[in-house]
Amino acid sequence: MALADRRAREGHESIASLKEAYKDKISEFRRSASLSTGPAASPKPSPFAQPAPPLPPRPQSSAGSQPSLEQSPNKSAAAPGIKPLSSYLDLEKVSTLPKKEIEYIWRLRHANDPRSLCAIIPLPTYSRIYQTAKTHPQFILPLPRPAVEDENGGVASGSERTAADIHFLQWGFHPPAGAPPGPHAQTANTHTSTVLFTHLAAFKLHGEYAQPHTTITHHLDLADSHGIVLLHGSVVDGRGVSVEESRWLLMCLQRFYDYEGHGGGVGREKRQGLLEKFSKGDQEFNLEELVDEAERLP
Repeated sequence: MALADRRAREGHESIASLKEAYKDKISEFRRSASLSTGPAASPKPSPFAQPAPPLPPRPQSSAGSQPSLEQSPNKSAAAPGIKPLSSYLDLEKVSTLPKKEIEYIWRLRHANDPRSLCAIIPLPTYSRIYQTAKTHPQFILPLPRPAVEDENGGVASGSERTAADIHFLQWGFHPPAGAPPGPHAQTANTHTSTVLFTHLAAFKLHGEYAQPHTTITHHLDLADSHGIVLLHGSVVDGRGVSVEESRWLLMCLQRFYDYEGHGGGVGREKRQGLLEKFSKGDQEFNLEELVDEAERLP
């Protein structure tokens, strides 16, 4: 169920009031539950998942009508299984447009796909995430889930009190689409990066053969000309995760991998420390601390 429907059904006026309503419930779950490392039997949308931002007002442009800027996804990819940005957009025409127009077209390109995720990331933000990902290409993220309640507001018989499902993520770095830059060329378009999200339980069981439920691709074709990175994601139907939940995991990823861009102090040090401890296999890595930090996601 979409977050807007949940707010309407429960009488909440805003995301903040909905989040506040679940605060005590999640605290109760965490006191009495052990963390689950697999997908829930009956997945429910996370109460904290943010809805997709609306399309911005389309700015006026003299570069031609929008449909001519889109391409059918039929061109070869930079790496097997990865569609290049030119599969989605006519790059020659799009490169002449301002960033606001590109954002509108990019969101509109994916608006009719209910299993799609998309975003435009400022290059400085992506650069920080990329540097962290090169050092920490694997990590885990929690997905808070409320327990199934009975008609009296208690925990339904046979259901577990689950604080969070745990999901495994893995980065991949691939050659950029198009001709490679010259040896002395100054360019930010040095690669195409991907992120695969998998249920941790599935990854433990199947290893590299585990099927991801969400795939994310970062395209850097417009990084030099516009200072932006275009993100496209796809959520596989029937693998226990909704689009809203995948969006939550994506926001969590940015919070942890761009720890420098999300405030300083104790929070920054904790997120950086969790990444480092996980990468090193440190026995002091604490799953409860990970859940605590993820729940602070604004």
